[in-house]
Amino acid sequence: MKWFRKKNAEESPSEPKSPSEKKEQVELKDPVIENLHKRIEEAYLPDQILPVARDEYERLLKTEKSSPEFAIGQNYLEFILSLPWNSTTKDDLDLTRAKEVLDARHYGLSPVKERILEFLAVKSLHSRQQAKILLADDEVIARENLSIIFEQDGFAVRAVANGIEAVAAMENDPADILVTDLKMDGMDGLQLLQEVRRRWPDTGVIMLTGYATVKSAVTAMMKGADQYLGKPVNLTKLRDYVMELLTKNQRIQHLRGPVLCFSGPPGTGKTSIGKAIAEAMGRKFFRLSLAGLRDEAELRGHRRTYVGAMAGRILQGIEKAGVRNPVIMLDEMDKVIQDFKGDATSVLLEILDPEQNSSFVDNYLGLPFDLSGVLFIATANMVERLPAPLRDRMEEIEFSSYTLSEKQQIATRFLIPEQLRQHGLSPKDFDLLPEAVRSLIVDYTREAGLRGLEKQVASLCRKLARKTLADGEGAGVLTVEAADIKEIMGTTPHFNTAAKTEPKVGLATGLVWTENGGEILFVEAVKMNGNKQLILTGSLGEVLRESAQTSLSFLRSNAERFNLAPDFFEASDIHVHLPAGAVTKEGPSAGITIAIAILSMLTDRPVRPDVAFSGEISLLGEVLPVAGVREKVMAAARAGIKTVILPKQCDYAVRSIEPEVLENIEIRLVERLDEVVELALI
Repeated sequence: MKWFRKKNAEESPSEPKSPSEKKEQVELKDPVIENLHKRIEEAYLPDQILPVARDEYERLLKTEKSSPEFAIGQNYLEFILSLPWNSTTKDDLDLTRAKEVLDARHYGLSPVKERILEFLAVKSLHSRQQAKILLADDEVIARENLSIIFEQDGFAVRAVANGIEAVAAMENDPADILVTDLKMDGMDGLQLLQEVRRRWPDTGVIMLTGYATVKSAVTAMMKGADQYLGKPVNLTKLRDYVMELLTKNQRIQHLRGPVLCFSGPPGTGKTSIGKAIAEAMGRKFFRLSLAGLRDEAELRGHRRTYVGAMAGRILQGIEKAGVRNPVIMLDEMDKVIQDFKGDATSVLLEILDPEQNSSFVDNYLGLPFDLSGVLFIATANMVERLPAPLRDRMEEIEFSSYTLSEKQQIATRFLIPEQLRQHGLSPKDFDLLPEAVRSLIVDYTREAGLRGLEKQVASLCRKLARKTLADGEGAGVLTVEAADIKEIMGTTPHFNTAAKTEPKVGLATGLVWTENGGEILFVEAVKMNGNKQLILTGSLGEVLRESAQTSLSFLRSNAERFNLAPDFFEASDIHVHLPAGAVTKEGPSAGITIAIAILSMLTDRPVRPDVAFSGEISLLGEVLPVAGVREKVMAAARAGIKTVILPKQCDYAVRSIEPEVLENIEIRLVERLDEVVELALI
């Protein structure tokens, strides 16, 4: 039905029009306005959105085209019509294809790929389940007729005669939708409704009755019924109600799945894995960088009362994607700025909460938009920087550092051929031997990911391009050996920290984890005449300072056990230093390293140079667990360490490390500092 004003059919054609009526006729003939009206009626807008669009259209008709309000209203209507209220893409949940896509895009990352395939497998099983309807009615004909109708619609239907049988059927296999009569013997519809709401709250309930009254309808709805219909049943309405409740039920089941958060060092493939997931599922993808985000209006939009107001970046991205179930990657989430000027993470709490994002309200739109179909994937280098409530809404998937062999395979298969092509060279004309690639990785990169390696490969290709022009094309295949790398690339840009070759008193080797992976760190301790001061230098954080205090207190309280003079600290100062003072150091993993360095200095027993430590110490001498074990062991292997001493409680983390990483490393697990002393001091 046309709902805008039209000329009265009984009105005489020759009757003169008032100026306002003439103006309205002109406006109605405006093609822009007519097109907006047509689009509103053909857009199949949701029930709660359509009246708002019509009201805005009516307001637009009464507004002068030259007025700023006309442009604001027109832009608002255009935005409503541009949003994909009903447009979705069907998920491709073929696990074999998904595995092929992930393997083709990335080498390694086996634990990450496995978790993603598990995620897709759960979605695939949910999509294959046949919707189940339970019919409870004491009339045989009503049960049979409704059973035939719903079975033809593709539902799995069970029919029972009363509430008692319905409860038994629900206990055996809970249904998605319950359609029940109000008046039944044994247990009536209201009693059944209360039992279902208590035990199966997610099941949708539609109440039917031949004695429909306002009072009975209100009572049923107050006790938890989702819909109420009188008999004889309007089958069209019943089907619509069933589909509405089924969609809601499936959304609730779907939302129980996690929001994935990829964490790990830069350059490990977090963003590109997100793209691969979207490709494997056949969904649209867009990336939203949160780095430096301060204003929550960037995500939620500005109210239309402001000049130049626009929607937030979430709805803008969905508008560009053209579907309401894309994959949205919230990149660099740990770089969101949180200060007195604003905190955008409060909006993320709503966006990532399954209980809230089904009715997300953008300030500009002012209407609820369902984000429950969106697959959100967050990335962060340090999840510890995220607020605890935000971390609680996500499942963390850790991206570990690449091993040397993985980097070598990735460089050989992907990076080198691609960079050669980008620099106008043919991969057939160059042969980089494995030793040359290994030298490029070990001597010219110092990272957990691949970005630095890609830059060095690009630098090598530029130098090879120049050499090709200098030598002349057609000179045959150029073989690059390990010795040629240093000649071509020049001086190594990094100073690689290596293990000491000779044992020294008061010098212990610790293992630390940074944003760029694992590293080794030396701890030095000396004693001098003084007045009982513990001097700590090396740009240490508060936790490291407390670790040093704890180590010294344990040694003082157990002086006899370690053959120390009881008054060794009475007229002395002890200085503990961690070199590279320009780099801030923090974390609870250097306790036993500091204790061993101090004990070595006090007993004049040197520390084995091929041993490295990681673990915290308690006041009772217990060795406490630490994180980042894999990266620390890899750092020890690069530095030439032969033995790594770790807390006993890190046993599970050690067992999950690839055999390749542990190939030349001996892992010793300890529970007390006494065990560390026996292994470390000569």
